[in-house]
Amino acid sequence: MKIKFMGAAGTVTGSSYVLTSGSGQSILIDLGMFQGVAEIESLNYRKFEYDASTLSAVILTHAHLDHCGRLPILLSHGFTGPVYMTSATADLTELSLLDTAKVAEEDEKPFLFNKEQVIQMTKQFKRVHYHAPETIGDFIVTMYDAGHILGSASVVIEDTRANSSIRKIVFSGDVGNSPDNLLPDVEPVESADAVVMESTYGDRLHPADDPMDILASEIKAVEGNGGTLLIPAFSLQRTQELMHMIMHLKKDGKVREDTPVYMDSPMGNAATTIYTRYPEAFKAYVQEEFREGSPFEFPGVTMIQKKKGQRLIDATLGAKVIIAGSGMMTGGRIVGHAARYLPIPSTRLLIVGYQGVETLGRELLEGSKTVKIDKRTVNVKAIVSDTQSMSSHADQQQLMTWLKEIKNVQKVFLTHGEDGPRKALAAKITQDLGVSDITMPVLHQEVSL
Repeated sequence: MKIKFMGAAGTVTGSSYVLTSGSGQSILIDLGMFQGVAEIESLNYRKFEYDASTLSAVILTHAHLDHCGRLPILLSHGFTGPVYMTSATADLTELSLLDTAKVAEEDEKPFLFNKEQVIQMTKQFKRVHYHAPETIGDFIVTMYDAGHILGSASVVIEDTRANSSIRKIVFSGDVGNSPDNLLPDVEPVESADAVVMESTYGDRLHPADDPMDILASEIKAVEGNGGTLLIPAFSLQRTQELMHMIMHLKKDGKVREDTPVYMDSPMGNAATTIYTRYPEAFKAYVQEEFREGSPFEFPGVTMIQKKKGQRLIDATLGAKVIIAGSGMMTGGRIVGHAARYLPIPSTRLLIVGYQGVETLGRELLEGSKTVKIDKRTVNVKAIVSDTQSMSSHADQQQLMTWLKEIKNVQKVFLTHGEDGPRKALAAKITQDLGVSDITMPVLHQEVSL
């Protein structure tokens, strides 16, 4: 068995791995988009360094673009096989890829694929269930709930033709930050000989603050000064978490029921609709809430679809909350709101997710008092704050707990993390679990197991 690292090798984006069986059959696990600084994003446009026509199948762990965002390029490289994923991942991936193609076309930017290619790719999607083994040539593939976003999976793959002691390998995907407000806890994997493991937060622990309390405090602050609370949010999972939390804050009387909340993200709204199709995928108490209606709806919320809805938002006087994409403020409707409201002292900006290097969100988080938005200078008089406790990634201790439960591990590969977190996690694994055969692969490295 061999594994080739096609992405997320020293970076937190571009996840992609080719696994080859003892008899030479190969499958691809994820084909994510490289995101971040220009040097990293340029990797998206390089030639795909594998003969996709030889792949038996693709396995997709979840619908975030850094895991699914290049899938349609396989069509022009001769791939005609199935793409296995959970049903929720299939719905969310279709949404994500169509939105990516649309944005590229509207912005007249170089694009990897178009809408027609996305539609063709979705015809090759094969929906599978957690815990239901699928035989794909030489491989037996089983998915477990990774607790990261709706439909996310860790993938256990057994090579039935392996000619070594390493026959079973698990790809962690992105391990969730359990316990989560909405999703069940991360499912343990019973055993594996080798582990390909994410390490995004391999060098740190999440803060212990309660995001519900922080959100309540921010909303009450604008209720007190008549200002605007801006929250940039990723469309998948973070948006739904925020909506669910605000629903509870209003229901419990912790913020005013009549405070307007604008959900100004067409993709976020569409993703929320998809979330409501899978009530059985949530925690038990959320399933109970579904019986009474959508847990993402509450008094005072308005879903904005068309851009002209911004006029409605701006015309609303007094306190209001605006949730909009993109999560790192690199585009989307949050950018227009930022230009409009950041110069106003009564505005508050709450950062609720990771902000990449050279993004507007990172610049604001680091305290910049002037920023460039659409080529014009914007003075920042708003109060900027953040919470790291809403991360959808496991921290070091949670990663260690996940790995510790896997029996018979001989070898670990650390991916989906920068070198600092990878090195810290490698040292922790050796110290606490006694596993010393740890590899931190580089891009396009191939390793025989």
